Amino acid sequence: MWDFSIGRSVSIMMRTWPFIVFRMIVYFGITVAYIMATGTGASVGYGVGHISTDPDGPMSFALWGGVVGFGIVSIAVYWIREYILYVLKAGHIAVMVHLIDGHDVPDGQGQIAYAKEVVTQRFAEANILFVVDQLVKGAIRAITGLIGGIAAFLPIPGLSGIVSFINTVIRISLTYVDEIILGYNIRVNSSSPFETARQGVVLYAQNGKHMVKNAVWLAAIMWGVSFVIFLLMLAPAAAILWVMPGQLAGWAFVLAIVFAWAFKAAFIEPFAIASLMQVYFEAIEGQVPNPEWDTRLAEASSKFRELRDKALGSFGGGSRWDTPRAA
Repeated sequence: MWDFSIGRSVSIMMRTWPFIVFRMIVYFGITVAYIMATGTGASVGYGVGHISTDPDGPMSFALWGGVVGFGIVSIAVYWIREYILYVLKAGHIAVMVHLIDGHDVPDGQGQIAYAKEVVTQRFAEANILFVVDQLVKGAIRAITGLIGGIAAFLPIPGLSGIVSFINTVIRISLTYVDEIILGYNIRVNSSSPFETARQGVVLYAQNGKHMVKNAVWLAAIMWGVSFVIFLLMLAPAAAILWVMPGQLAGWAFVLAIVFAWAFKAAFIEPFAIASLMQVYFEAIEGQVPNPEWDTRLAEASSKFRELRDKALGSFGGGSRWDTPRAA
């Protein structure tokens, strides 16, 4: 089955409780913002709708008001994603990496300050980390195709439709690979984040089948838990919307999704990252990046080529590897 320890991942989450609390404040704060913006927009729309001569005007305007409020918060969340990545995600990953390697970390709120210092040493500015993260995400998309996806495990003729569907599931399961590469970057204490990210992606590709197997198992666990949370969140979401103008019951479904997303980001996401880092660090132990995989990735992914160019540039045009450039 899977190669990570659920107990160890839960233990890491418990030992990094300041970040779990931090995540709860941030993500549930975003959820509250969604509720307030949606409710305010619906209220304004409902009021404006009474001016209309259309008998369905209040409900129609309330619906569009809710959509506008929801959209405004979504835009705000999109623009603060860089801050969330730098301060929240990277800091939490830094502490988890040290715990996985058996190092002690400060307890209590000092843990957040300690993690921020570690991240700042690796990435002087938030935009550097953000660029690395985006390039890694783009490069990872090429790995599924290169390792053959599920077809590598089930080479059965006549199952192309099923294989295509399962490969889609695999691509979705690779959501947290960029966080794993970030953990590798912090772990090796590198002064060149682009070069280390390049190496981390190549090492992931070398162990792609092993990593994807665990990622799929983990995705199945997470989806099951997330669905249960979604069902549980329908009740409070419906209760909140019961007091909204016009009783916009349809929004209960949307807000339940937002509630489930907040819970997933605060609790389930750290569990997934801790689990995959266990597997990744164990898999790459004693390995060095294979230049052949470096070339294959460069040929398959423009994002990886960009990552490699930035890595080469950090060494003044040279590289730690004797790797030919892709055409």
